[in-house]
Amino acid sequence: MIRFIQLSILIGLTASLITGCGFEPMYGHRTSTGGQSQTVAAQLSQVGIAIIPDKEGQSLRNHLIDRLYRNGYPSNPAATLNITKINEMRTELDLTKSSDATRAQLRQTSVMTLVDDKGATVLTRPLETITSFNILGSEFATRVTEEAARESGLNDLARQIELNLSLYYSSK
Repeated sequence: MIRFIQLSILIGLTASLITGCGFEPMYGHRTSTGGQSQTVAAQLSQVGIAIIPDKEGQSLRNHLIDRLYRNGYPSNPAATLNITKINEMRTELDLTKSSDATRAQLRQTSVMTLVDDKGATVLTRPLETITSFNILGSEFATRVTEEAARESGLNDLARQIELNLSLYYSSK
């Protein structure tokens, strides 16, 4: 009986500490300083995405459009997301005795900057992703696997950008 009372007290104290810690879900409804309720998803849909140079930048921008806009591109964005040109570096790994590479690593880096509607920079984050792929006997197969690794890296960069923006808007 005493053991049951101690356990009940421990559970009660734990529950009261957890509820008082300030935890709230990132994508839940929250009231901003103006008193209006706005979700993080609604705030993300009001971010304009600037043009990103090169083919990889276009692909990254398309991934971001798919992730951020549920109801179409915003007509009057509250902020603009600028992303620098994606730098790519390929490193060959896993060399055989005849100095042929059988594996390669693709590192993609960039920097994201969020600018509010007044022109002030409110968020800057470096971005980096690393993917790898097999170097096969067929050059066509190697190109296909490299392109798949590149696309996977760009999708990961889009996920990182979405997460950084979500964290920014959830703490705002």
